[in-house]
Amino acid sequence: MKIIGITGTLGAGKGTIVDYLISHHGFKHFSVRGFLTEIINSKGLELNRDSMVAVANELRAEHSPSYIVEQLLDQALVSGSDCIIESIRTTGEVHALRKRDKFYLLAVDADPKLRYDRVVERASATDNINYETFIANEQREMTSIDPNKQNLAACQALADFKLDNNHSFNELYTQVEDVLSKVK
Repeated sequence: MKIIGITGTLGAGKGTIVDYLISHHGFKHFSVRGFLTEIINSKGLELNRDSMVAVANELRAEHSPSYIVEQLLDQALVSGSDCIIESIRTTGEVHALRKRDKFYLLAVDADPKLRYDRVVERASATDNINYETFIANEQREMTSIDPNKQNLAACQALADFKLDNNHSFNELYTQVEDVLSKVK
């Protein structure tokens, strides 16, 4: 059983990689966003990026920096299948997953303007923002000395594989296939 974690900047293509691994390789998907959305909805909060960050940070502060990913990992282990855990955001999450055999962390990135255009196009509940807000959100999540808060830069630095999504889907898929050939 392989467990792939995916981290990356906003709109870089994490979901595209997840969809590819599900449809072409039968991976099971476990989403931090999905986990948080359920909690946000149960609390009657507005579903937006601020709520996502606040709820995630509260859960981590209350339980541990790796709490969310550990909940998803428990679900993944029950499945017994190759799994992808999407949206790794803290180094504590990376370290918790590293305790598992056959865990690999992918980091995906692309040009900020291209990523913003993708975010606008996908039009999810958390993506209805202007470019300045997009950049501010990302900067807020890039670094932190608080282990309970997002630190995308540190997570990307810990990645086993770095993917560049500045080009076509096929080029991204080729990179994913290259990773899979190395982790078999």
